[in-house]
Amino acid sequence: MDPGNSADEEIDLYGLLGISKDADQDQIKKAYRKAALKHHPDKVPEEQRDESEAKFKAVTQAYEILRDEQKRAIYDSGGMAALRGGGPSGGPDLEDILGQMFGFGFGGPGGPGGPGQRRPRRGADEEQAYKISLEELYKGKTVKFSANKQVLCGQCKGSGAKEKVKPQQCEQCKGQGLVEGLRQVGPGLLTREVHPCDHCKGTGNFVKEKDRCKKCKGKRTVQETKALEIYIPRGSMQGERIVLEGEADQVPDQTPGDIVFTLVEEPHDVFTRVGADLSADLHVTLAEALGGFDRTVLTHLDGRGIHIKRERGHILRPGDVLKVPGEGMPHKRGDAKGDLYLIAAIDFPEDGWLQKDADYEALAKLLPGPKPAIEAEEVDEVDYEDDADIEEMGVRSGDPRAGGHSQWEDMDDEGAGQPQCQTQ
Repeated sequence: MDPGNSADEEIDLYGLLGISKDADQDQIKKAYRKAALKHHPDKVPEEQRDESEAKFKAVTQAYEILRDEQKRAIYDSGGMAALRGGGPSGGPDLEDILGQMFGFGFGGPGGPGGPGQRRPRRGADEEQAYKISLEELYKGKTVKFSANKQVLCGQCKGSGAKEKVKPQQCEQCKGQGLVEGLRQVGPGLLTREVHPCDHCKGTGNFVKEKDRCKKCKGKRTVQETKALEIYIPRGSMQGERIVLEGEADQVPDQTPGDIVFTLVEEPHDVFTRVGADLSADLHVTLAEALGGFDRTVLTHLDGRGIHIKRERGHILRPGDVLKVPGEGMPHKRGDAKGDLYLIAAIDFPEDGWLQKDADYEALAKLLPGPKPAIEAEEVDEVDYEDDADIEEMGVRSGDPRAGGHSQWEDMDDEGAGQPQCQTQ
C-alpha cells in the first residue's frame, strides 16, 4: 500500500460487493444479499462476531450508495471524496466502518486527520460473566478487586525503544502497520484484503534489538496490577452489563477498550424472580390451612421476617396464591418495589399421626362427610400401589403423549416444531 495514495482510491464499493462497475441493479441487489448473508454476525462464532459485524455494516453501506443512481454517479465520477465533498451523504459512515475493520482511518484531502494520518484504533473489550446472589441483587453490591492488565511501558512511554532512540518506520508497510495481500476465495477467484504487518506487528514502527527498551524488551507494554471497583445497583437484573470504561488492556496506538461484566443471577433456594416480582412457597400445616394462622412465615432477602395473619374461615388450598404488594425486588430508581407472591404448599401429617380409633372418629365428625357412593351394576375392589410416578404413564407405548408431554411440545424442544410437508 502506498501511503501517499488518497484513501478514497482504496475504497472500492464494487469490490466490497464482488461485482463489476457495469453491474445492473438486479446484480447489485443479489450481490448484497449474498455478502450480507456471508457476513451476518449471527452466522459466525462468537470470537469472529465483531469483525463480521463491521464487514456486514460495510457491505450494507456500499449497497446503500450503489443502489441510489444519483449517489452511484457521484461515486463513479469522483469516488468517496466526491460524496463527502457535497454530494449525497454516505461516504463518511463507510470510512468509519472500514476503519474498524482494517484498523486505520481514511483521511485524504479534507478528510479526518489529513493525508497519511491514522485515527486511533479502539482496543478490544474484555467481557466476562459475574455470578451474583439474589440477596446481593436485592441490596446492591460494591466489588473491589485486583486486575492484572497490560499497560504502556512507563520507561519508554510505549515506544519500545531506549531513551533518545527513535523507532524507525517499518519498511515493509511504510509505517501504515497494515499490508495488502491476495487471498483465494474459490477456484480462480482472488480477493484483496488488508491485514496487520508481520514485520512490525501492526505498529508501523520497528526497533532494532540492541535499541529496545530494557524494561519491556521492545514490546511497548508491561504487566501491572491495578485495584478496580465496580458497583452493582440494587434491583439489577440477569444479563445486565456493568462497564468499566477504558480499563481493558492497553495497546500502543489504540484507545483502551472496556472491561464488561455481565450479571449472572444464581438460583435461590427459597425465592424465584421474574422482573421485579418474587415468588416463594408458603408452607403451612393442614391445621393452619383449615383454621388460619398468625405467624412469621419466611425470612426475606434482607433478613426481615414476613408475618402473615390468616383469619379463620378462609381455607387455604394447595396452589392458592397470596400476593404481598411492595415486598418484591427493589426498582433501580426510586423506592418502589415489585410484589411478593406466596404459593400455598400444605404440609400434610405423616402416616399414623392419629393413634386411637376415637381420634379418627372425632376428626371425621369435624370434617365434611364422604362423597356419595358411585352406583354401578358391578363393583370390583382393587389393589393399588402407593407413590406412583405419573411420568411413567405410557412410557413404553410409543405414544408421543407419554411422560405428560404433547407431541407438539416434544417437537418444539427438539427445534423441529416447524410445519413439514411431504410429497407423496
